[in-house]
Amino acid sequence: MVLMALSACEPDRALYQAPNPTPASQLASTNEATVRTALGIGDSLRLTMPSDTRRDRLVTWTSSAPAVATVSKTGLLVGRALGESMVVGSSRSGTRRVQVRVVPDSVLLPPDTTRTDTTRTDTTVTPPPPPPSGALGLNAALGRRLFPDDNPWNQPVDTAQVDPNSAAIIANIGATRAFHPDFGANWNGGPFGIPYVVVSGTQARVPVSFEYADESDPGPYPVPPNPPIEGGPASTGDRHILVVDRDNWKLYELYAAYPQGGGWRAGSGAIFDLNSNALRPAGWTSADAAGLPILPGLVRYEEVAAGTIAHALRFTVSRTRRAYIPPARHWASSDTSSLRPPMGMRVRLKANVDISTYPASAQVILRALKKYGMIVADNGSDWYVSGTADARWNDGEMNTLKRLRGSDFEVVRMQGVVRP
Repeated sequence: MVLMALSACEPDRALYQAPNPTPASQLASTNEATVRTALGIGDSLRLTMPSDTRRDRLVTWTSSAPAVATVSKTGLLVGRALGESMVVGSSRSGTRRVQVRVVPDSVLLPPDTTRTDTTRTDTTVTPPPPPPSGALGLNAALGRRLFPDDNPWNQPVDTAQVDPNSAAIIANIGATRAFHPDFGANWNGGPFGIPYVVVSGTQARVPVSFEYADESDPGPYPVPPNPPIEGGPASTGDRHILVVDRDNWKLYELYAAYPQGGGWRAGSGAIFDLNSNALRPAGWTSADAAGLPILPGLVRYEEVAAGTIAHALRFTVSRTRRAYIPPARHWASSDTSSLRPPMGMRVRLKANVDISTYPASAQVILRALKKYGMIVADNGSDWYVSGTADARWNDGEMNTLKRLRGSDFEVVRMQGVVRP
C-alpha cells in the first residue's frame, strides 16, 4: 500500500516502486510546515516542502528513528516498524517537520492520508485476489504469498539498522556454531522437516480437543484422513499438522496432534486468515512457542525451484528470553537477560557474506536470508532453520548451507519488546 503527498519527483526505486503511481495532479498536498501522519508497515508517503519553498530542491531529509520510519534523499517515507519518528526536511528556504506514527493495518489512518491501489485513490483497502484453484495434497504448490504483502513476514529488513546488542546476542547463541537446514529428502529412511497439506474448502471438519484450550482456537479443523504429521505417525516429537484451506485461504496448525476417535487431540492449535494481518491475542501461544504461524516461515520446495523466497524464515535457538517482539505473541523462557534472544527476534545474513560459491538452490535461500532474514520462533537447536519434509530436496545442495556460522548473521534492531 502507498500513501502519497504531492511531489514532482519520481519514486525512489531503491525503496519502493508502485506498479502504476497515481499522478501527482490527483494527490492532496498541504502548506503546513509541521504535519502529523500515520502509516502502516511497508506503506510509503512522498514528502515535500511547503509550496513556497518547493522551488528549492536542496532539501535534506532525516528521521529520528530509522528503525521505525526511513526517509530517502528524495523525501520518500517508508514505515518499517511500529512506533513513532520525527522526520525533518531542511533547506535554505525553510523546515518541514513530520510527526510519523507507524501503526498496525487495523488502525484507521487520519482523514488527511489516503490508501491507494493501482486504479483509484480512496480510503478503502482493495482485498487480495482470490487464491488460484491450484493443486491439492501433500506439499502442494500454493501459488502465492501467505498473508498480505505488508505483513511482517513479507517485509524486507536488508536496510534496517543493526541492534546495538547484536554481537553479544549472536555470541550467546553461538558465533562459531554451524547453520543447519532442518529439512531434507532423506533421514532415517525418508524426508524430514515439517510437511503441510492443501485441502479444498469442502474438506470435512473434525473435532479437536486441546491441552492448552485457553490459548487455542476451537475446532473443528479440516484435517483430512491420514494427514502428514511432522516426524511421521509414530513420532514422539512435536507432531505438527499444517493444513491450508485453499478455497477459503485459511491456515490451520496443530501441535502435538494425536488421533482421537473421529477427530484429534492436540497440545495447542491456531487458525490464521491468510488474507489478514491480525495477530493472536497478546500472551497467546499457537502451534509454535512464539505464537506465530509455522508455514509462512518454512523453506518450501516450490519457492526454491522458482528461484525466489519472498518472506522471512523460521529458526530455533536453545535459550530464549522471557520476552517477545510482535508479530510474536508469546514467550517460553524464565531468563530475563537482555542478551538472550526474545521470541520474534529477527536476524539477517550479513550483506558481505559471499554466496557465489554455493549451489543455485542454496543461493535462493541465502538471498532470502539477506533480504528478509529469519525469526526466532521456538526453543530448539541453535541456528536450525525450518523447511518442508519433501522428497524432492537435493540434500547435498542443502547441506552446503552448513558452511555458514553464527557470526555470519546480525540481529535486526529490536523495538517494541514485550516483557511479561
